[in-house]
Amino acid sequence: MRRALDALYDAAGYLAAFFLVMTLVWVGVGIAGRFFSFYVRGTDAYAGYAMAACAFLALAHTLKRGEHIRVELILQKAGPRLRRALQLWSYAAATLLAALFAVFSVRLAWQSYAFNDVSTANDATPLWIPQLAMSAGTVVLFVAFVDELVIEWRGTRRPPAAGAEATHHE
Repeated sequence: MRRALDALYDAAGYLAAFFLVMTLVWVGVGIAGRFFSFYVRGTDAYAGYAMAACAFLALAHTLKRGEHIRVELILQKAGPRLRRALQLWSYAAATLLAALFAVFSVRLAWQSYAFNDVSTANDATPLWIPQLAMSAGTVVLFVAFVDELVIEWRGTRRPPAAGAEATHHE
């Protein structure tokens, strides 16, 4: 199960990297178009879609790599039992919020498809297409938070590498 979950997070990370490159490509096409006097319809919109896809698909990957910003002022002062209780509470709350975020983003994509909602930009892209990346990213983030909650609940968290703690948490 661990391999499958890690593969899911890595796949989302690779897709995020792909969409980051696509953001660069679309911005580059837009700049080249202005420089060489040609026009490609929708470059700004496609760059925005790619940037949003990159951001949402990277959420779970960065969470699992310990790269999300955390404020540990209270956790540093808490004893081991209180620290564990606070960690469990925070992962449970984050899991609930991620579940709501996933449900509503999937619902938004479905409604955009059902109502045939299109972009108001000059590309007229059906909005459910770029919203799929947002939906996928939020669903994978929910899975990652469930994974983190289970790891914390079971007490099977691996200790961080030496010196890694200070670089990953604020």
